[in-house]
Amino acid sequence: QGKEKWDFILVSDIHEMGSEKEIKRKKFLDELSKKGFTIKKIEDEKLFYGVRAPEHIFQKYQWLLRNPDSRSQNPDIHHDIPVTTRWQSVTNPLHSALLPEKLQDLEKKKVFETSFPLHEKEEVREFLKEKWARWRGVFHQQPIEKIRCYLGEKVALYFAWLGWYTCLLGIAAVPGLLVFVTGITIFSSSQVSKEICEANDTIMCPLCDQKCPFWLLSDTCTYAKVTHMIDNAGTVLFAMFMAIWATVFLELWKRKRAAVVTDWDLYRWDEEEEELALQLINDLQHEPQQYQHSYFRSTIVLLLVLLMIAVLIGIAHALVIYRVVATAFFSQSALELLREQANTLAVITGAVLHYVTIVIMTKVNRQVAHFLCDLEKPRTFSQRENNFIIKIFTFQFFTHFSSLIYIAFFLGRINGHPGNYVRIAGKWRLEECHPSGCITDLFIQMAVIMVLKQTISNVMEYLVPWIKHKARKKWQRPKKRNPILGEEEEVEDPCKRQWQRNYELNTVNVFSLLDEYLEMVIQYSFTTIFVAAFPLAPLLAFFNNVFEIHMDAIKMMRLHRRMVPRKANDIGIWLQVLEAIGILAVIGNGLVIAITSDFIPVQVYKYTYSPCMAGNSTGVDCSTGYINHSLSVFRIQDFESHTRVPEMLPGFGRHQIKEYRDYRNADDYSYTVQFWHIFAARLAFLILFEHVALCVKLIAAWYIPDVPQAVKNKFLRKKHNNLHKKMRWVMPRGMP
Repeated sequence: QGKEKWDFILVSDIHEMGSEKEIKRKKFLDELSKKGFTIKKIEDEKLFYGVRAPEHIFQKYQWLLRNPDSRSQNPDIHHDIPVTTRWQSVTNPLHSALLPEKLQDLEKKKVFETSFPLHEKEEVREFLKEKWARWRGVFHQQPIEKIRCYLGEKVALYFAWLGWYTCLLGIAAVPGLLVFVTGITIFSSSQVSKEICEANDTIMCPLCDQKCPFWLLSDTCTYAKVTHMIDNAGTVLFAMFMAIWATVFLELWKRKRAAVVTDWDLYRWDEEEEELALQLINDLQHEPQQYQHSYFRSTIVLLLVLLMIAVLIGIAHALVIYRVVATAFFSQSALELLREQANTLAVITGAVLHYVTIVIMTKVNRQVAHFLCDLEKPRTFSQRENNFIIKIFTFQFFTHFSSLIYIAFFLGRINGHPGNYVRIAGKWRLEECHPSGCITDLFIQMAVIMVLKQTISNVMEYLVPWIKHKARKKWQRPKKRNPILGEEEEVEDPCKRQWQRNYELNTVNVFSLLDEYLEMVIQYSFTTIFVAAFPLAPLLAFFNNVFEIHMDAIKMMRLHRRMVPRKANDIGIWLQVLEAIGILAVIGNGLVIAITSDFIPVQVYKYTYSPCMAGNSTGVDCSTGYINHSLSVFRIQDFESHTRVPEMLPGFGRHQIKEYRDYRNADDYSYTVQFWHIFAARLAFLILFEHVALCVKLIAAWYIPDVPQAVKNKFLRKKHNNLHKKMRWVMPRGMP
């Protein structure tokens, strides 16, 4: 009996005899028995029911589909029946409409607490536990074939994709690190930074209305050096490189996926045909559910999605208001350090608050996405899965990136100018960019979010299941009963301990794997869309993923119940999501360089207004004078009435003209000709960059075939052999 194999375990509370739940449970199990299922009951603090499907189900399945799984995935399991074939054949009857009620409905009504396949002590599992699901195996190659044998193709493809993504991230991390190191080497040599550090006589306007003093531009020397460490010509080249990298990564993944699923004999597998086959095996009278589309329902769902996006953008606005109020609060602090670093502190605390909103809204987004999927009433599980993916990714994208989009493209551009600031509630003025540019704010925001997500989130992702598992083991394992003197101790059923141990593991559901994909796809968005502002993103993502692979492995093999193995021949709609992110990356990086970065204004100055254009300035750096050129002057008498004019700095006259970062005329504060030159150059660069990057992406996609020639030739040979065999049967005897 210790060698008995059970396909599924159903767990139920011990209900009162004659209760509605007890009657429903009995009807369900009786109907399964009539269909030929073997059922074994073990009573403990809970009721455990082992369910084993009859062999004729699998014979029908393999005959009906002429199943491509001609090779065994796991020869030790049930007469060479592949793992996904067996469990998909079992789960379909359990959720069949022919039964009194579907299993999932009974679980919602608490008739059954849960159901799960068993982690069994078999050779493949022991290999995966010892060689793969351990931290010491971090740098070892993944045993994809064995993962497929035990967890099914869908999970195996996830790990194959994650491994491939991590490998190519290592390639992207090298130029990213070089760009960052190069930026450090020019930390003090940038002409723009030098001018800021030497601007000891340039007085800048106060950063707030009340307690903020006038200040010297040279006070921000260190901040300027950090900015120009990030904002240099190397980031432009790296952004272009990452646009190409994203395309090459996806094209190479398509090739790898084709080779992998061809080895599994699943390249031409049809999910819809498989679903129909399983339904016919379960019920010969089954009629397929027709495709339907309701424009009314789709309109309602679309409006609700737009409403949710508006809420998420509203949260981003709330974060903006926080930064504005925090800046004002820190600027009026009694501590000199807080006053001096008010803007930086507002940025850092705002980033932490943004991370907290991400954690909270992730849970809300999931519930909303499920609710919207229920409204749509999808025809099949795979359709529901795709609908859920699109919605949850859309919500998570706006949750993560709304605040970043504001910082990148709006911060410091809609705040007005001294004497006419844009204010929130007529009181707090909007934030300004630092005189050396806004890109450092974007760098700080991305760095804080990525570091927190890859430390706190990952630690919680591992620790929470580990703690839950230990707690369940402690609370749910029954105490050993001491036999009474003279009473013979009852022999324990060997299945009981195994079922109990599996029950003590953390629960999984059909969307558990989607959560892992979602985490990685959001990371991929961070790595590509704003990489021009944060060239270290690929390096951080690479190190994170090296551990993520094995953390996921440990969770699946040691801390979580066994996922129901499912068949698949690709990563599904995630591929279209990744391709969309690739296009957004081109647009995002083009906008960061054109709008957020100072790259374009510096180039316009060099080739239009710099000393080099005078023709008699040999040996002079062409960016000399750029800082003074990018500042506008402001008269003290033009301050708004409710602004408290601070005391003048020692050594400077009371009525001396003050400066601020903008291109405006001194008399009426209208935009100068230089502003429009730079605006035109930004627009021209954006159009050129995006067209060139998209053309290169298209050329790369064309140049790298989606399917390797070896795979094409293999199918060509199969077709030829099949036709050749048919011709031998058709040709009359004696003909050559």
